Amino acid sequence: MIHLLDWPSLIFVLSFILLSASAWLGSRYLSKYRDEDTDSVFDLGVIQTATLTLLGLIIGFTFSMAITRYDLRQTLEESEANAIGTEYLRADLLPAKSAVHTKALLMKYLDQRIAFYTTRGDDQKEVLRNQTEIAQMALWNEILPFIKTQNGATSALIASGMNDVLNSEGYTQAAWWNRIPIAAWCLMVAIAVFANALVGYGAHDFKKNRGLFLIFPLIVSVAFFLIADIDSPTRGIIRIKAHNLLSLQTSLQAQQNSIPPSLSH
Repeated sequence: MIHLLDWPSLIFVLSFILLSASAWLGSRYLSKYRDEDTDSVFDLGVIQTATLTLLGLIIGFTFSMAITRYDLRQTLEESEANAIGTEYLRADLLPAKSAVHTKALLMKYLDQRIAFYTTRGDDQKEVLRNQTEIAQMALWNEILPFIKTQNGATSALIASGMNDVLNSEGYTQAAWWNRIPIAAWCLMVAIAVFANALVGYGAHDFKKNRGLFLIFPLIVSVAFFLIADIDSPTRGIIRIKAHNLLSLQTSLQAQQNSIPPSLSH
């Protein structure tokens, strides 16, 4: 189920088939029990209205959950760029040789973080995650000798900045794993199935207006697709772009190119 939610297009197709079948089954097998007297028709209208209202509320609530998670991922991408950029500047406080190595490692690490936002394949993600862990260890080991030998505010500032760099990646990864709960999806789909069955149950001539009764399953399926797309950070159409990281990369590369070779060593 978790892997299925990573494919919004498949969610759209499957939900449209399921909801259309629910409307057809409601018309085909449940309509025979429908009573045509005025009170029954009124009661059916009340139940349909209540069910459709509940479905709308659940869809709106779930959409809000997806948007909240999307906004959090955007915020954390900005935080990553700020942490890396800040530590890059603080690296100048290190001894000259260590400063050069630290900056080079930060540039390599920045490339990996940008790749994190553009890579879609699960296998590639796993390889990139392992490379990121190695890069983080190399960054920490590079500043560790200076921190151990210096107990002043400078070493604390550098250590704090590197800690922010490492922690920001962990926060980002946690946000990408934080998806809409499966229980919320199951509840929403169940209510949608019952709502479409009630629509089919209340239809007076389902065969004649079959195309008309496909509109509601189509609309709900589009809503499911949009929710799944926003909630999927890897394969969705609406994805997080590494704008801040790319801007930082451009800025740091321009800064490096502007430094005379004699001063860069």
